[in-house]
Amino acid sequence: MSTDITTNPASATASTLSLLIRQIRYEAAGINSYELVHPHGDDLPAFTAGAHLDIHIQPGLIRQYSLCNDPSDTKRYVIAVLKSESGLGGSKTLHETLRVQDLVKVSVPRNHFPLQPDARKILLLAGGIGITPLKSMIHTLDSWSIDYQLHYCARDASCAAFTDAFADHTKVHLHFDNGDPARGLDIASLLSAPEDGTHVYFCGPPGFMQACTQATQGWPDGTVHCEYFKAPAAERKDKESDSESDGSFKVKIASSGQYIGVPADKSLIEALSEAGIELETSCVSGLCGTCKIRYLEGEVDHQDYILSPDEQAEYLTACVSRAKSELLVLDL
Repeated sequence: MSTDITTNPASATASTLSLLIRQIRYEAAGINSYELVHPHGDDLPAFTAGAHLDIHIQPGLIRQYSLCNDPSDTKRYVIAVLKSESGLGGSKTLHETLRVQDLVKVSVPRNHFPLQPDARKILLLAGGIGITPLKSMIHTLDSWSIDYQLHYCARDASCAAFTDAFADHTKVHLHFDNGDPARGLDIASLLSAPEDGTHVYFCGPPGFMQACTQATQGWPDGTVHCEYFKAPAAERKDKESDSESDGSFKVKIASSGQYIGVPADKSLIEALSEAGIELETSCVSGLCGTCKIRYLEGEVDHQDYILSPDEQAEYLTACVSRAKSELLVLDL
């Protein structure tokens, strides 16, 4: 269970913090940045480039946003949020309700998109609001003195955040297509021939992510890193069609011996909730890891986009994972 922090947010045992919104700044069309600080000016828990926060916007409404400031800055967290009129309401509610001097509940930073320090060279590709985790990476890479390049793609200058910070940065390249992808960055050409020791990181909207994924198909294992803001619908559909059963299965709760049926038309987390077992959720898309739980037996159909292969050998995300076996034993 999470606990609000009002006196010592740097406590290693705390899972949430109560922070003050010190500044809200317009960064680009539809994009505001939010600067969060300790109410008494204390240091905040450290984070690494690529990390994100869970923002508790309203009761029952939690969303993840990447930290985009320098990880060496111990006094503040900065996130940038694109207001989406067509999403599930998180970003719109955040834009319309949060104000300077408000206190907001956030998680301690977590990182599923870390930099690999053994890389000889790094290519960063950002599409639109996907610049947020990569901006934080720039600060770290500058301090590491690693050879890197950032390619930032947007419709036009009005849609690109943080351009003032990049104005004199020789390793940052801006690409504006004015709505015509053919006039933008040639991603396939840029990523066509990976060099030894080079790693690539990319983040952005679905079409951008698909282009980067296709262009990196031939890259060596372990050199391609990405973070999704939205689950790729086409890929998820393909994964679901791989199931050899009718989609239903059972889970056993290890601590009580309780068996729970999970029908084909319900998620594991829905079935657990109906049985009185509530788990914290957020994205409900396999993107954030909020509902990650350990399983002890059974074969899992992992449909997440966040867990590494090693983590999937031990954990599942209850919002999207299903079973390939008839039974899963959960460490609950």
